[in-house]
Amino acid sequence: MYPELMVIPMREELTKAGIAEARTAADVDAALAQSGTTMVVVNSICGCAAGKMRPGVRLALQGTTKPDHAITVFAGQDREATEKARGYFGGHPPTSPAIAILRDGQLVYLMQRSAIETSTAPAIAAELNRAFEVHCAKATA
Repeated sequence: MYPELMVIPMREELTKAGIAEARTAADVDAALAQSGTTMVVVNSICGCAAGKMRPGVRLALQGTTKPDHAITVFAGQDREATEKARGYFGGHPPTSPAIAILRDGQLVYLMQRSAIETSTAPAIAAELNRAFEVHCAKATA
């Protein structure tokens, strides 16, 4: 694990965008027990998280359609929370960074590291905006 002081700016990049931190397994369970859609961002200290994933997530959240809730866990730092979050990812292999969307606690979308590291921040934002439209848009009467 890295010293907490070193990862504070990486945490704040997402929390300042309105994403709540889940630091324990109980935090993850509580967040995913909420009804509606929840984006789970598995944060990481790696370069693709810094240069691509976090900026892409922040860009995506500027769109009009968004998940009802958003949380972040930090891989390699908040291990219990990260393992708990990954437990909701339906048996997909663990990667970090990663971005998931769950509806009522059930996985409906997952962007793994392999897609993140081969994309740009704007491309990640565009893909997330597409996923938000598909999975998070409110039904109209």
